[in-house]
Amino acid sequence: MQRSRAELFENDNGSYDVVIHLDQKPNLDHLVTVAGSTTQFYVDYEIADTRKARAAQRRLFFALIHDIANFSDASPEWLKELFYLQYQIYTAGKQISLADGTKSSVSDANALLDLVIDFMFEYNVPFKKGYELLTKDESFYLYQCCRHRQCIVCGEHADIHHIDVIGNGLDRTKVDHTKRHLMALCRVHHQEIEQIGPHAFSEKYHLPVTGIKLDVETLKKIGVRGDYSESERIVVEV
Repeated sequence: MQRSRAELFENDNGSYDVVIHLDQKPNLDHLVTVAGSTTQFYVDYEIADTRKARAAQRRLFFALIHDIANFSDASPEWLKELFYLQYQIYTAGKQISLADGTKSSVSDANALLDLVIDFMFEYNVPFKKGYELLTKDESFYLYQCCRHRQCIVCGEHADIHHIDVIGNGLDRTKVDHTKRHLMALCRVHHQEIEQIGPHAFSEKYHLPVTGIKLDVETLKKIGVRGDYSESERIVVEV
């Protein structure tokens, strides 16, 4: 992952251009290999939150580390160093710290937490001490549940539930699901939300039922078939 500076320009027709300034010259041979061109290719981007990492992020990180330690018998200190090293590899050498006075940002800490929570979902590590600190009221937790097809209520294997009703008789493989709000629910809780309604469901389990939107790559990975031709047409001119 390479950090770079970007500028946004609005055109007269209401569209927008993004100009990305790279700190170093990209590997042009690699671009030709993966994209077939050095002038047009697809990119993923996110807007970095450069504010200083929050104390709440530190508390959540160490609570989750203790959950993994209790599950695996590995020491919290060893796990901390392990995930710091994984972050360094993921960011191509960038260091991170959650100590007081850190220069790491909110986005840096979120990337670290993403690695930890992804590990816990992947290896079915139970959330105990860190459960109450999980940001279930935000899209991050809902995203991970969808990504790993785990029910947001009980953690069992889940189907992808559409908040936006598609309609009877409509072929779901012809729908662009990136434009739909989704959530992961097992069969039992899927039936329950249909029976009692989203408002009562949200009050009962203290969970949001607004759902989230997923990108094309994630939808394809979890097996949600659809027509994504329009959403994949994101081209950056260099």
